[in-house]
Amino acid sequence: MQNGSPARTTRAELYAALDAYLAALEARDPERCRWADEVRHTENNVELMIGDGLWGTITGRGPYDLRFADVETGQVGFFGSIVETRDESPFALRIRVAAGAISEVETVVVRAADSGLKFPDPAFESKPVLNEILAPGERVPRARMISLADGYFDTLQLNDGTIHTRIHAHCARVENGVRTTHNPALTLISVARLGCEEQLRLGYYRYDDRLRARRYELIDEERGLILARAFIDHCGRLGRYRLTDGTDVESPVRRPHSFYVLELFKIREGAIEQIEANFITVPYRMRSPWDEPCRRAADAG
Repeated sequence: MQNGSPARTTRAELYAALDAYLAALEARDPERCRWADEVRHTENNVELMIGDGLWGTITGRGPYDLRFADVETGQVGFFGSIVETRDESPFALRIRVAAGAISEVETVVVRAADSGLKFPDPAFESKPVLNEILAPGERVPRARMISLADGYFDTLQLNDGTIHTRIHAHCARVENGVRTTHNPALTLISVARLGCEEQLRLGYYRYDDRLRARRYELIDEERGLILARAFIDHCGRLGRYRLTDGTDVESPVRRPHSFYVLELFKIREGAIEQIEANFITVPYRMRSPWDEPCRRAADAG
């Protein structure tokens, strides 16, 4: 402790808090966790009391375990899958820990029964690149990591083929457990055979009208990972449009709705190398409770 400032929470302590939370969740017993006096807890962009929602329906957890930590802000993140009786769903989590107690929990559960975008058979495959510790020379400052992730969202917004960030040539993207780049078998997305930058240079995602409420909650500098939260708004008005290569395509989005997304970027040597995202469909232009003042105290009973 220096100059009266609190000691930083270590990576080991953050992972221990994550493990305790996951064990408590799987046991459906919130009392197994240590909670702060006031807790923000959301599931799929709705603020819930501790013990509600997934806490009452989870029956298991899949083996996929992607975890990362920000020792500077005391936060830990997780991508995996959960089981509710018969259904296995992609699952993403952000937790804030202060003095050993959990003060924030943000959860996304991509239940196929609720999803407006039906991705086939998520695989939940391990990606070694996301777990690699970067050499000091491969790392970039936190502010630059935010700029690169924000530039990716700028590129998606009204995507016209202009790239506002830096992307590695081999960059791959997984969404809701499904590879949406370098995957010619995914016929749901006509450009899925291409890489990240190739898709964006075509302007395929023109129907993404707005990337708003962007927040960069968690940065794991050692591993070059940054977790973003945002909404992708679709007004649904765009019909046919032309890609930058001259191909005419029909927009797959023809109704007003938004995506609420937790998106993880791997950044190495100043460019995006891998992307992992979990997102759900929410009402058009829905707001986030995280942008509002804290109103609810913890209730672990």
